[in-house]
Amino acid sequence: MTNTLSVKGLSKSFGANKVIDSISFDVPEGSIFGFIGANGAGKTTTMKMILGLLPSDNGEIFVCGEKVSFGATKTNRFIGYLPDVPEFYGYMRAKEYLQLCGEIVGLDAVVKSRRIAELLDIVGLSGVNKRISALSRGMKQRLGMAQALLNEPELLICDEPTSALDPMGRKEILDTLKQASRKTTVFFSTHILSDVERICDRVAVISGGQIALSGTLAELRTKHKSNSILIKFASAIDKEQFVSAAALLMKDVKSVDMELTLRVTDIEAAQRVILRILSLNDILPLKLEVLEPTIESLYLEVAG
Repeated sequence: MTNTLSVKGLSKSFGANKVIDSISFDVPEGSIFGFIGANGAGKTTTMKMILGLLPSDNGEIFVCGEKVSFGATKTNRFIGYLPDVPEFYGYMRAKEYLQLCGEIVGLDAVVKSRRIAELLDIVGLSGVNKRISALSRGMKQRLGMAQALLNEPELLICDEPTSALDPMGRKEILDTLKQASRKTTVFFSTHILSDVERICDRVAVISGGQIALSGTLAELRTKHKSNSILIKFASAIDKEQFVSAAALLMKDVKSVDMELTLRVTDIEAAQRVILRILSLNDILPLKLEVLEPTIESLYLEVAG
């Protein structure tokens, strides 16, 4: 598997404050990689080092196999970047702004025209003729993404792209990232865990300046299997009957309306006991489910 981005033993301190402490992770080509952490965890600092805008104290960064050097940002030709709050010329319209950006990066006139039309369609701004100053926050974020994708980068880096957006704006940005991933590797930072669960196939959690958790979502769910079972009953009578018959399982239980969530030490043995009790008492539950760990539960486990 080819890695578009590799970070190896990266560290960064500001005075006595060690913000990044020897972190390492890889972002495989074609993946959508979520870089998760609380505000102030070091996500933006890491991104600035990847972009060559901030020197590291230790470690190495490789983009498309080439080493990143502070101040000598040759590797940025592979990168499209969307900051958390992109800035624009408010008097321009979206198409005019992208035309200016195309001229700055030296795109051929025919290629520029084609790319702008494609990107405005991808981000849902084709036909929008308002001045940028009149666009919503979500529309500005989508325009920023179009600008970041203009030179067909190998790696798209987005810093908190959905922060401060309403649910519809967040959905639009996530849909755009998903579509962009068909042609480019996506690396984005966030503290919104549901966004990661919706579109990412790989994640890394940064906490206390270190990578506390990393891998594919499938790997993490397998490694951190839940030890909880959810039972939803059809009636209060069924629920009471089960509780009475399953007293030995009621040591660590959460009860909400018609549902019981049982934490157990041996998930398979508990399932056999539960099924036996349900059968002997002629109880047909509406739902019986071994709960899968969520990104939120994994995050709280390592960073809480």
